[in-house]
Amino acid sequence: MALIYSCGLRISELINLRLKDINLERKQLFVSEGKGRKDRYVSLADSFLPLFSNYFNSYKPIYYFVEGRTNKKYSAESVRQFLKKSCREASINKNVTPHTLRHSYATHLLENGVDIRYIQTLLGHARPETTMIYTHVKRKDLMQINNPLDVALQKIKNAEQSNKNILLSRNSI
Repeated sequence: MALIYSCGLRISELINLRLKDINLERKQLFVSEGKGRKDRYVSLADSFLPLFSNYFNSYKPIYYFVEGRTNKKYSAESVRQFLKKSCREASINKNVTPHTLRHSYATHLLENGVDIRYIQTLLGHARPETTMIYTHVKRKDLMQINNPLDVALQKIKNAEQSNKNILLSRNSI
């Protein structure tokens, strides 16, 4: 679940992820043939590395990152049921799906100031409009954006204070 959230993976990308697609030295994950048969790289979170080590040493997957008992791919339904059970055990009463984790990944990147075009690339979207659907921008966040005119005037005012010869108007601000 940490990998889905930390890389914004689709459930199909998780269950098709091969061990050879994980490069721990570069802290990268290669998503081969995601939706629309698009390939992409995403960064692995530093905090995921010890989880990966523990998972790998405990379950000893052979080919796929997540494998069932017979070294075959997990099914999408198995992943969904695992997440549902985990939420129940954690007393999380909201409906959380693997896709919810992908939405959260995109939203949190945006809230942390990452440009929408980078998020688009990380999610593997062809169009920015698709990415915007994934990002739940809150109205209060929009209201906290500084107006460019105010920012420019504040810079001039700060420069004026350090250099008394520059005035915004005859009377200053």
